[in-house]
Amino acid sequence: MVNLDKYSSIFIANWKLNGNSSFLKHYYEKLKVNSNNCTVICSPSIYLKSLKVNNNNLFSGAQDVSSFKEGAYTGELSASMLKDNNIDFCLVGHSERRQYFAETNGNVKTKSSNLIEENIIPIICIGETLEEKEKSLTEEILSTQIKNSVPNLANHKNALIAYEPVWAIGTGLTPTLDEINEVHEFIKNYDQKFINFKVLYGGSVKSSNSKEINDLSHVDGCLIGGASLKVDEFNTIIS
Repeated sequence: MVNLDKYSSIFIANWKLNGNSSFLKHYYEKLKVNSNNCTVICSPSIYLKSLKVNNNNLFSGAQDVSSFKEGAYTGELSASMLKDNNIDFCLVGHSERRQYFAETNGNVKTKSSNLIEENIIPIICIGETLEEKEKSLTEEILSTQIKNSVPNLANHKNALIAYEPVWAIGTGLTPTLDEINEVHEFIKNYDQKFINFKVLYGGSVKSSNSKEINDLSHVDGCLIGGASLKVDEFNTIIS
């Protein structure tokens, strides 16, 4: 399992449903990773074998995993299959999975447990909608998600948490820097076991705001969506 403690910051690129073979070739020809940071590329599953890694600071990650370990579940990929393909990280509970594919907190917990058992680090995503934020329910929603999505065997060495306010994903909107830092502080103080967890921020992260966000005292890195598809911009973010 990757030693998370050795990195000052962690940057996760989530390509979502984008990319092809020529895109990968161009991307890796220009990608410049920072030796002090951990960089993870989460591509569509069909390209996972094509991702370059260096087992030092550049790793490959999946965008999802099955909640089942094996069986008659057509189209699914298990945690052991990901491990067999040298995958070190996996997104779980991304807001798009929750919204479009009815992912529940229970699903996220099961998937995270299966990943940890295979020495793959789950990136457990949590976040509130705009309606929930406007009703001042952010802490209540996050508390429920943390309680029901993070498995008991998760700790700061084998799991990551990513705070991604749903209303900020792909919209160009972001919380204020103070709001981001306060929410991250809330997550780390939710329970004693989370104090040393690395908590990443995701939601319209781009080169123009990534440094300010990553420099916040309670932020340990970023989960980057659309901006990660532009390799020059991603290079700026991870530098």
